[in-house]
Amino acid sequence: MTEESQRFDVATIGNYTKDTIVTAAGTTHADGGGVNYSANAALALGRKVAAIMRLATEDFHVVRALEDVGVTVFATATPSSTLMRLEYPTDNPDERILTVADHAGSFTPDQVRAVDAAAFIISPSFRGEMPVETILELRSKNTMISADAQGFIRHRHPDGRLEHLPWPEQEEVLGLIDILKADVVEANAMSGADDIKESARILADQGPREVIITHRDGIVLLADGQMLEADFHAESMLGRSGRGDTCVGSYVAARLEHPPEEALRWSAAVTSLKVAVPGPIRRSYEDIVEFVDKKYREAVLTV
Repeated sequence: MTEESQRFDVATIGNYTKDTIVTAAGTTHADGGGVNYSANAALALGRKVAAIMRLATEDFHVVRALEDVGVTVFATATPSSTLMRLEYPTDNPDERILTVADHAGSFTPDQVRAVDAAAFIISPSFRGEMPVETILELRSKNTMISADAQGFIRHRHPDGRLEHLPWPEQEEVLGLIDILKADVVEANAMSGADDIKESARILADQGPREVIITHRDGIVLLADGQMLEADFHAESMLGRSGRGDTCVGSYVAARLEHPPEEALRWSAAVTSLKVAVPGPIRRSYEDIVEFVDKKYREAVLTV
């Protein structure tokens, strides 16, 4: 990465993950990581996108794949990529068992200093990858910051198992970001509330002006005190891994131009198209526009 600052619409930050995905249909392997899914989602909506990532040299095919579709990549080579195992014991994508055999380490302020963007998406996989001092470096920029709750409440045990545990820096970090993304399980763990909407209110009171919570059927969004909902319209759940990352990547990309309600339409549409197919979203902008017009013109509810 050079010291000369570069400006993008969206910059997404996180470790590439080499995923082993176990479902009732069998075991598959995929190039994962929030940075990968969210970068592709923002790109699908026509944004100029950067991806700041850490991964092993043997996995740099992921860097080339992102560059081939138009993402500018700032990659740091590490001894190992993050090796993630995702087990889905039921058809509910919110129920999963996660383990990490090895990981690509943490991001430093130096790794984000030379990149400027209208919005940054923080997409770590578990606690420790994104230290507070790196978030403070982002906060010093004139930018919108989104953060994924999974990378802060997931604690990695010595045996590699990930577990949701209390997050000591929760109030500090939530006070530094503009948008918080969580799934329904993470939102419950962070807020202590069983109801999704109540979780959103509790978390918004801690700092972020917008809270996005995904669940198996759709998205709940609290923005500037207004509660909104949109359902998913997916043909299947074969591509369930990367759902939340795609959701936030497309939401942030749309939010740069649109108010929350319209951004939610775009996000629900892009996520619905993605979860039907494994891997990052690979649909054209024209396909997405058609899907929004077909499924989402009247699909957002105020509750």
